[in-house]
Amino acid sequence: MKIVLASNNPGKLSELYAMFAPLGYELITQGSLGIPEAPEPFHTFIENALTKARHAAQHSGLPAVADDAGLCVDAFGGLPGVDTAYYAIKFGYSKSDDNNVTALLEQMAGIDNRRAAMVSTLVALRHADDPEPLVAVGRVVGEITRERRGSNGFGFDPVMYIPEFGQTFAELPIEVKNANSHRGRAAAAMVALMRERWV
Repeated sequence: MKIVLASNNPGKLSELYAMFAPLGYELITQGSLGIPEAPEPFHTFIENALTKARHAAQHSGLPAVADDAGLCVDAFGGLPGVDTAYYAIKFGYSKSDDNNVTALLEQMAGIDNRRAAMVSTLVALRHADDPEPLVAVGRVVGEITRERRGSNGFGFDPVMYIPEFGQTFAELPIEVKNANSHRGRAAAAMVALMRERWV
């Protein structure tokens, strides 16, 4: 079976390819099919992921999987949340992972409560009108460091310290990070759901 991945983020794509490999499905990107990115007007991960999956399924006629993920910082009431990718823009920087990290470190400079969660919500649809979307959520709680540490991963990985490993996500070997990240946990749950409901 072919499944469209409703993302053009290269970091997400490489992670998801590896995580969905056990199913034996052929994963193709929406970009390779000429499908534009869907609007993400909502304030929750589930709504945006569902919108993206439905958009990809409508345009391709194929089953689709979409991920919406972000950083939820306790001291900011759970923000930036769904606006994580655009965090830096609010502080005068251009959009990039590195600028997002810079902006976050600046905004948290005087804050002692460093607790934060990385959240990934995956939605899978058999077709655009599927009344029973599969939903899987992965969540990892950690702390925001005061400086970048490590060179693996992408996004906020260099400042997301995971107490159970005593390292940031960017300091962990890629295979360990992928198995224990928010996206890794969501993907493992989604693979189990697909095996149970679709295969």
